[in-house]
Amino acid sequence: MAISKVFIASLLISLLLLQFAEAGQAGGDKIDCGAACAVRCSKSKRPNLCKRACGTCCARCNCVPPGTFGNYEACQCYATQTTRGGKPKCP
Repeated sequence: MAISKVFIASLLISLLLLQFAEAGQAGGDKIDCGAACAVRCSKSKRPNLCKRACGTCCARCNCVPPGTFGNYEACQCYATQTTRGGKPKCP
């Protein structure tokens, strides 16, 4: 009986800590998508199109990979966004 009470208490504490961790990630500081996308799209052949797509992805993910190309491992959400045709959405 004592083991089950300890188990339930530890489970509740774990769930509470998980809830706080998720709330901290979702409520984190917003990045400046305009500035981040300006850097990301600085070498693009079509900078306006690039900035529009990047801005959409940044607003959804609250992150933009560093540099002007690649580095998607720094922002998995950004890397997994796709168009209706299944092509990568984010530059």
